[in-house]
Amino acid sequence: MEEIIQDTEKKGCSGCTSRCGKLNVYDWLDDLPDSINSTDIVEVQFKNTRKGYYRNSNDLRIEKGDIVAVEASPGHDIGTVTLTGELVLLQMKKHNILLDTYEFKRVYRKAKAVDIEKWDEARNLEHETMLESRRIAERLNLNMKIGDVEYQGDRTKAIFYYIADERVDFRQLIKVLAETFRVRIEMRQIGARQEAGRIGGIGPCGRELCCSTWMTNFVSVTTNAARYQEISLNPQKLAGQCGKLKCCLNYELDAYVDAQQDFPRTNVVLETIDGSYFHFKTDIFSRTMWYSTSKDIPAGIVMVSVDRVKEVILLNRKGKKVDKLANEAPKALLVEPSYQNVVGQDSLTRFDEQKKKRRRPNKRRNTGGGSSDAKAVKSGKPEVKTNQNPKSETKGNANKPNVGSKPNRPKRRFRPNNKRKDGDDAKK
Repeated sequence: MEEIIQDTEKKGCSGCTSRCGKLNVYDWLDDLPDSINSTDIVEVQFKNTRKGYYRNSNDLRIEKGDIVAVEASPGHDIGTVTLTGELVLLQMKKHNILLDTYEFKRVYRKAKAVDIEKWDEARNLEHETMLESRRIAERLNLNMKIGDVEYQGDRTKAIFYYIADERVDFRQLIKVLAETFRVRIEMRQIGARQEAGRIGGIGPCGRELCCSTWMTNFVSVTTNAARYQEISLNPQKLAGQCGKLKCCLNYELDAYVDAQQDFPRTNVVLETIDGSYFHFKTDIFSRTMWYSTSKDIPAGIVMVSVDRVKEVILLNRKGKKVDKLANEAPKALLVEPSYQNVVGQDSLTRFDEQKKKRRRPNKRRNTGGGSSDAKAVKSGKPEVKTNQNPKSETKGNANKPNVGSKPNRPKRRFRPNNKRKDGDDAKK
């Protein structure tokens, strides 16, 4: 029993299949002693994003990560303590929860081995219960989808999370589910974004979905966010796995709005002597705009800086037409990019070039005419053949030929002990 408690305490809320750690709050006051304003209220987290605030009325020594049994209606529930101390009050203030009006339930005790065993049995039944409830809803011809099921810690109650486009009458469904699973049934409707956060997945960026990792609230996303960022209004590319517009469209929206505050309107037509020019597209951060001679198709596109567009608009308002739309290319485009190796990394094509093989030096001394002919051809000088024996030449008399030597004498192996000295030759 003690091993089960220790393993569950190490896992915490990450032991379940959902992403329970995405609402984790870093307790930066953990290593400090309790101050005067410390409170007996603790934050307890259950499956996925469900959290609650409970009062420690029994003065238990509760720390972050402890598994506790808390009051529920009916019975009791099992959860993990995620926050204690002063940060609980700050979290409640962040979520607009008032201490005076909020009804706090109590923390009964730390979870025992029996409580944890019953809790594990309940969590193991959640997936099969969800599949069976989907079959029941299909037999009843209900236009709804049950996305998740959560059992209470004492297995007396089950919460069914569902999504539906229209209002659903599920009174008959509750009766069938109560008779099938022998528990109290509670139905909760969630949106498509919440369902994607519970199920999880990988987005087109290659990372895990934001709604299943760190996002806690969902801000409405409109198509104006794509228009401000000059993104093509393709619903297949703008929609996420939940079928709604991607939440990441709002991440850089403020930067784009601030960057184009002084941009002229795109519906203004620029008049020149050659004709009229209509807006085609805009590059916000390089401050350039493209104009076309046709309103429907891209024809005769001209690239103009924002300052030049403003100048042309002022002249058109005065009744003047400019000769050319763009007098010069924008300064941002005149600067050629430099691809210098400032980081100091090796070239990516260093393995494409074949290395030249090093020739080992020939330790054998060249004798006879074969190797000397090659040397003569290489140096470009004609070879003068003599009856000299290179082995008999010494440092003292290098220019003196040895008359008694034989030119076709076989090659001898070099031995340092048999080498003659210059003094011996001089004596002879």
